[in-house]
Amino acid sequence: MSDKSRSVIDVKNLDITFRMPTGNIHAIRGVDFSLRENEVLALVGESGCGKSISAKTIMGILPENAVINSGKVIYHGKDGDIDLLTKKRSWRQKNINGSRIAMVFQDPMTSLNPTMSIGAQLITSIRDHKHVCRKEAYAVSLELLREVGITDPARTMGQYPHQLSGGMRQRIVIAIALSCDPEIIICDEPTTALDVTIQKRILDLLETIRRARGISVIFITHNLGVVAKIADYVGVMYAGKIVEYGTVFDIFYNPRHPYTWGLLSAVPEVSDEKGDLYSIPGTPPNLAKEIVGDAFAPRNPYALAVDFKAEPPIFRVSDTHYAATWLLDERAPAVEMPAALKERIERMKKEGRDYVIDSE
Repeated sequence: MSDKSRSVIDVKNLDITFRMPTGNIHAIRGVDFSLRENEVLALVGESGCGKSISAKTIMGILPENAVINSGKVIYHGKDGDIDLLTKKRSWRQKNINGSRIAMVFQDPMTSLNPTMSIGAQLITSIRDHKHVCRKEAYAVSLELLREVGITDPARTMGQYPHQLSGGMRQRIVIAIALSCDPEIIICDEPTTALDVTIQKRILDLLETIRRARGISVIFITHNLGVVAKIADYVGVMYAGKIVEYGTVFDIFYNPRHPYTWGLLSAVPEVSDEKGDLYSIPGTPPNLAKEIVGDAFAPRNPYALAVDFKAEPPIFRVSDTHYAATWLLDERAPAVEMPAALKERIERMKKEGRDYVIDSE
């Protein structure tokens, strides 16, 4: 990882409301993050925290009832900087989506057309963005299928989505995402609908392709095990905000926000003989109501009086690590992470050291 690498996407002060029949939902409440060249940024958090909405904002595919109150999404392309929020959806579809930024969704069946063969969908995608003949598009399609691990690409070209397994369909979706050589791929829970064995194969495939092509990736997930495997940077989201941001080592070895403590504590351990599984108490806040103070305060066993009155600013832990918690204020009492989590982190560090030694 290099903190000096070029930024390809900068999201600044993004604020989004959804108009609903029962009232407005303030789903994104000031989100900031950057995606750097050739790196993976993972966005993690509970369902409804704003991960997918942030991604769809970049792609320009928010539903009609979404209102962008403020913010910028700066794409640093080869032709200069573009604030994508100033561009119409039709312009993005023609100039950005697919050719510069592509997206892989959770369920491949919602991405693939059930009435078209795999070959027809690949060829159409290629010819929509590249000025090539059908014969050349067919040859490119075969090569893409080989790249994503399809052993009989010619046969697969003539098949339909329902004839393929979930893992095969997700490989096809990845091939379509790669078909126009994008600089950035957004993966929205791409392995959630797959069994554990297939999940690992898809993750390994994505990592191999990313490194080979030098692609930058935004990876959206609630699975911290996946994050540990693939991410360079991590943004922990809660109630429409990023509450902690840092390198994968910052987040896993030196977490500073109580919500991050809770997420890490809730990850099951194979070595846990008791079988106890921690869960964060309470439920996420109702974003249809105004939030006063820290949104996590009602669920936070370490909450201070100020948490119920004022929203915490972002505090700097290091050059790469930031967290929005009043516990980092110099006036706050000293609070340590839970002892069980501290012990778990020490085991993680030891396992990491042992792995390096065994690999040498």
